[in-house]
Amino acid sequence: MTPVQPKLSTDDVSLLMVLIDTNPFFWSAANTTSLSFSKFLSHVVAFLNSVLLLNQLNQVVVIATGINTCDYVYDSAAAGALPNQRAESLLQKLVEFVVKDEQLGKEDSVDGIGSSLLSGSLSMALCYIQRVFRSGPHHPQPRVSVNGYMHSWTSFPFHRYVAIMNAIFSAQRSMVPIDSCLLGAQHSAFLQQASYITGGVYLKPQQLDGLFQYLSTVFASDLYSRNFLQLPKPVGVDFRASCFCHKNTIDMGYICSVCLSIFCKHHKNCSTCGSVFGQAQTNAPSTSNQKRKTPET
Repeated sequence: MTPVQPKLSTDDVSLLMVLIDTNPFFWSAANTTSLSFSKFLSHVVAFLNSVLLLNQLNQVVVIATGINTCDYVYDSAAAGALPNQRAESLLQKLVEFVVKDEQLGKEDSVDGIGSSLLSGSLSMALCYIQRVFRSGPHHPQPRVSVNGYMHSWTSFPFHRYVAIMNAIFSAQRSMVPIDSCLLGAQHSAFLQQASYITGGVYLKPQQLDGLFQYLSTVFASDLYSRNFLQLPKPVGVDFRASCFCHKNTIDMGYICSVCLSIFCKHHKNCSTCGSVFGQAQTNAPSTSNQKRKTPET
């Protein structure tokens, strides 16, 4: 009797792209709370080891995101197999990245509190995933996990708004879910929309001391297993946009047809791309009123 060939299935094999925020402005403020950056890294390293232990074919890639640059700092496919080697390699690359990002910050001074390059790290993660897609028909199921971002609408410069939304829609088109674990005091509309649009999970842990438990129980499961789990569902996702001029949440406004910048009032030109706008037609009489005013004979 001919033996049955085992079915090659990748439903339970995961490619996890982990995005870590290394913004010193946010973590310096977080040091006053119950979770510091060093404790955060210890939770993340334990989470990465647990993901790799779930399946020997799982792969983890870590992308560090700073103020001035972002870079790959760890790839389980190229690193050592032992857990202590993973931690040492990751921490060493993170230290080198933070020093590099600080040097770039001295060359290009930033006024005020700088925001992390979320659009850049998302783009790098999607580019890596596309290379995996093109490697063959049997590949691990990819997903993106954003950890540690403490952003609100007001902390992002709005010239990066279009780049971030383009990355989110690219992930949706590629059917790549974006999971978000927010550690800040306020919810992030960007990450809420990213997780909702792409079918990922958005979570804001209440007890930061148990961050590893949140990560392992909510974000460690593969995409196939999530069909049988009761994961946190999105509640109260705000899909309203914020104007680029005053950073206020609006229901109706003006949109630049060139760069998609949003304004709450009519402007002569776009402050983002410089395009010249036409005159607003709010005071022009409607066609129905013109028809009523027929000339008398």
